[in-house]
Formats: sequence, C-alpha cells, structure tokens
Amino acid sequence: MRTVHVVVPDSVDDPARPSGGNTYDRRVCAGLKDLGWAVRLHPLPGRWPHPDASSLAGLTRTLASLPLGAVVLVDGLVASGNPDVLLPAARRLRLVVLVHLPLGHPLAVEAAGRSSSEARFAAAEGERLVLHAAAAVLTTSRWTTQWLLASYDLDRNRLHVARPGADRTHPATGTSSGTALLNVAAVVPAKGHTELLDALASLGDRSWRLVIAGALDLTPDHVAHLREKCREAGIADRVSFAGPLGGAALDREYAAADLVVVASRIETYGLVVTEALARGLPVLATAVGGVAEAMGTVPGTGRPGLLVDPRGDGLGAALRSWLDDVTLRDRLRSAARERSSTLEPWSATARGVSDVLSEVAGGRSRQGAVGRDETPHPVDGALR
Repeated sequence: MRTVHVVVPDSVDDPARPSGGNTYDRRVCAGLKDLGWAVRLHPLPGRWPHPDASSLAGLTRTLASLPLGAVVLVDGLVASGNPDVLLPAARRLRLVVLVHLPLGHPLAVEAAGRSSSEARFAAAEGERLVLHAAAAVLTTSRWTTQWLLASYDLDRNRLHVARPGADRTHPATGTSSGTALLNVAAVVPAKGHTELLDALASLGDRSWRLVIAGALDLTPDHVAHLREKCREAGIADRVSFAGPLGGAALDREYAAADLVVVASRIETYGLVVTEALARGLPVLATAVGGVAEAMGTVPGTGRPGLLVDPRGDGLGAALRSWLDDVTLRDRLRSAARERSSTLEPWSATARGVSDVLSEVAGGRSRQGAVGRDETPHPVDGALR
C-alpha cells in the first residue's frame, strides 16, 4: 500500500474554523484513502502561517520523525513561511507543498498585518525558497499557478493544479423575490464585509436580508466596527452575523438563499462559489484571483452570476440590478442550474493529487497542460 504523510494545521477539523482550505485538506485525505493510499495525518498546533517557537519545534520534530524518502504532502500554511525547517527536510523527504494562498502575495501579507516592504520581501523570499526545494507544488487554481510562475520563477513541470470539487445536492429553494442574500466567509477585513455593507446601506429603500456565516473571533475589533456600521446605516435588523456554520446548519442557509455574495479582496479559487453553484444558486462576486475560474461559464448562456470590480460601486450596482430585474434573476438562476451539472466531484480532485504523489514517489516529473476553455477540468497538470 502506498503511504503519504499529510502535514496540516490542527484547525483542519475545528468546526469553529471552517474554511475552504480546511475543507479541501479533509476531502483530499478522504479521497486518497478511497484510492488506496495509507494516509498518515499529522495535525500541528500553532497559529499558522505565523507560528511561535514551540510550534516550529513541533514541525521540526514531525518531519524528522518521518522515514527517509517518505512522500509528504504539506499544507502551504505550514510550509511556505518556514524555509529554515523545510529546506533541510526536503533533502531527505519527497515534499509536495499544497499552496492554497501564496503567502508572498501582497494582500496575503497585508491581511496578516505585516504590510511593510520588509515583511513582503521576507514572506515572498521564504516561500520562494520552500517551493524551489519541493519535489512538486500543488495549487487549487490556474490563477495561483500563474501567480507562482510569474513571482518565483519555478519549474513549470513541478507545478500542478488540482481544483476543488463540488457535491451536487438539492437545488436551493430560496424566495420568489430574490431578497435572501448569503455571505459565507470568516469575518476578517480581506473578505470585504465593509464594502458589502456599504453597498447594502445604499439600498435601504429595497427589500433584502443578509446572513453572514463565518467566524467572528478572528478580528473582534473589525466585527465590532461592522456591527456599528450596520447600526449607523439603519440596517442592523436586516443583517445577521450567524457565526461559523457547517453541516446541516450551513446547508439550511444555502437552501434558503437566493444569491450568494462573495465580496473578498483576494480569493485563489473561491470554494464558496462552487458550493453555491452546486445548489443552483447564482453568485455575485468580486473579480479577484481565481473567482472567475470557479464561476466558469455555460455555453450559450454565459456566466451563472455577476463579476464586479472590487473597487468603486460595483457591488452596489450589481445588487441593485439583481433586486430590481426579475429577468436577470431568472436568467442567472437558469445558468446556475446548468453550471451545477458541469462541476467535477471531489473524487476527481483526489485523483489529480494522487497522480502527482505517485509520480513524486517514483521520482518522475509530471507534465501536462492547462486547458484553454473557461471551465476546465479541476485537474490540469502542469502549465506549459
């Protein structure tokens, strides 16, 4: 039996920390087991990607305990910022780094509260060293792969895309009026809640309600500021901060929604986008990172949602159009239902990851090409 050691933050199973990255890690591990891999999970305590000395020591011990030549899949939150630990380990292990979000990206550095030029350089240089030392690099989107290529001059043949899968389920029921809005994201500045609430405050004369499903304890001052903004704008009774939701509770919110709104300043893919589309729910999203890739298109119909510039009044104008135009709502709902039938399952994601791990285990590089269509398969191999 083939064995892979998977090194992840210990928040991977924490219901108070739902995230696209944690979902991806869990689903890939489950899929690898289904494909016959012996998966040895190593969850590490710490505030990754910015661990303290104790957490770094734990990472060092974990990697040192693995047998010579072991295949090791390491979450980028653990790997990318710690070259002092990962570079020595790469000399004795077959390391595959899974990059959810490039830590050297300017917005990722800013989101971590380290916006100085020195902090940006240090984050990028540490990540560059780690990714150059890895046997292979996995990303979750074409956008991320292209960013890494442009930023770090990596070997194209060691870069591979394994997009998140989606579980098709019962279509959302929603409302006839289109007024039920849903945002699924941790409440932190990078997720764009300030801009979303500003947009909705300008639509006080329309009927709408918003549920925000996401962790509230990561940046409590920011959450307090958002609540105060709602009170000042007179929309506090229409905005519900539901906290982190998962399982049946999140399914109920999706089922009751008419439109999922993604207001993020950066998303490498946007798992929420495909979770919504799998339920036939249209999406209004900022055109950042890999969001357009996740949304895709429907032949002859177009996008199953709206993409807007994150700057200016793009969100407000799009929300106004959605609420006022029943023809637009019907068209986007129809496109979303069609798009749901084209989404690839998580088993396809796991197969792509398995292929990369198998070739790393055999000492071979994997080559391929990203498709040219707008809704490519979730596993595309390396860019040419």
